[in-house]
Amino acid sequence: MRRKYPVGIESFYDIRTGGYVYVDKTKYIYDLVDSGMYYFLSRPRRFGKSLLLSTMEEYFSGNRELFKGLAIEELESDWKSYPVLRLNLNIGDYNDPATLPSRLDCQLSIWESQYQLVPCSFTFGDRLTRIIMAAYKQTGQKVVVLVDEYEQPITDTLDNPELNQKHRDMLRGVYGCLKPLNRYLKFVFMTGVSKIGKLSVFSSLNNIQDISFRNDYCDICGISESELDEYFREDIDMLAAKHHIESQELKSQLRELYDGYHFSKESVGIYNPFSLLYTFDSRELGHYWFASGTPTLLVNLIHDYSLSLESVFDGYVATQHELDYIDSIRQSPIALMYQTGYLTIQSYDRASDSYTLGFPNREVEEGFMLFLKQYYWPRTYDRSLPFEATRFVSDLNSGNISGFIGRLSSFLSSCPYDIVLDREKHFQNVLFILCRLCGLSVHAEYRTSSGRIDILIETASYRYVFEFKIDQSAQAAMAQIRSKEYALPFATDDKKTTLIGINLSTKTRTIDDYCVESLENSQEVV
Repeated sequence: MRRKYPVGIESFYDIRTGGYVYVDKTKYIYDLVDSGMYYFLSRPRRFGKSLLLSTMEEYFSGNRELFKGLAIEELESDWKSYPVLRLNLNIGDYNDPATLPSRLDCQLSIWESQYQLVPCSFTFGDRLTRIIMAAYKQTGQKVVVLVDEYEQPITDTLDNPELNQKHRDMLRGVYGCLKPLNRYLKFVFMTGVSKIGKLSVFSSLNNIQDISFRNDYCDICGISESELDEYFREDIDMLAAKHHIESQELKSQLRELYDGYHFSKESVGIYNPFSLLYTFDSRELGHYWFASGTPTLLVNLIHDYSLSLESVFDGYVATQHELDYIDSIRQSPIALMYQTGYLTIQSYDRASDSYTLGFPNREVEEGFMLFLKQYYWPRTYDRSLPFEATRFVSDLNSGNISGFIGRLSSFLSSCPYDIVLDREKHFQNVLFILCRLCGLSVHAEYRTSSGRIDILIETASYRYVFEFKIDQSAQAAMAQIRSKEYALPFATDDKKTTLIGINLSTKTRTIDDYCVESLENSQEVV
């Protein structure tokens, strides 16, 4: 009988009663309840946060039968039923000013009816206070508060400052009422994608424990390598047989596509649970997580603020404070990419107390690259990419610079007109994407002892050093290569190094002049 995989199912009750595969995370719930009261967890979308809260809801409701055979059944000896208030803000279009107040009013009204409270015109925070006190008085048990995606109304409106501030003020009133109610509360757990630094929940609830970076909870959401082996061994064998490969080879492919998330200094690698479950359910390897939501805001940030794609693709260094909070998209595009799951921790340097970030896996990197295409890519090249890529690579592999420059010039002249080519960074990003999609080894802003090379491309036998100028001259670009001695680090290398100065015209929107110099003959060719 084929196993059932809970793709997109976030209800613990439905999973347990419906016979779906469940990766047991209940030991973490017991540990949390046993050791504290207020918690916050940040994880990317579709990583199991809602399922975790649903599991907590059933546990605190005393539904012991749902936990038969799970870790918490043996750990917990005193099962009780507590009043549970669960607020889910992962619903609705918060760019509509009416959505958040309507959502809060609807949920509070349900609870007021449940605890026989007469509707009132108090603030949302005052209404929640009345509900918690009534639940405690009527049941004789302390109250559990679970908030799913607590900050989504804020992150959804980061590019609308006025509405964003209204949402902050509204939620501040709701969350700020919790600390004075400590005597009535049993447990408070809040989840989100981002941690909003200026939201008062983290100042008024100054005893809240942020477990997002804690190593002992790094796999509270997602699937670890050991869990993959424990829960999905048969699935791996079946999928490997379908694709006529060995199980170990399939595991390698799964690891390359979906593994690689790290949420602490010493975190084990975590698989994206949505993509993994979707793969076993469909029995096909694919880009499922990325396809379930497009990072339009993130790509707009890269484009609008001229963020170097090299810093995104090949190791951005950040402090934990930078990764922890986000209050402005203009200040924190990298932090937003980390919090939303497009970047993850690759390594930690204890001496500088800093993290190096990168793409977690091939699914995210390839998906992000393909999504970037629409901002930098001529539509006429979509269907001809395999053929054009072969020609670009062939030119560079053979040292045919004039052929490469001619093709590149034609490519640039076909770029969408709304792509601004009056900044070197934008042209740099266009060439970077082109080379990555062609499978070339490329570095943007390659650091040397005296400066940064705009673009460095390497093949098996050749190395190309590019410097760009806008509305100046190719000779000015070459002069910078020489004065900064960009070729010096490669002087004794076996590869043939070629220096290329390029001038771009904002009028023609393409290359209008270039010059080439080889380290071997030191003769300039125009």
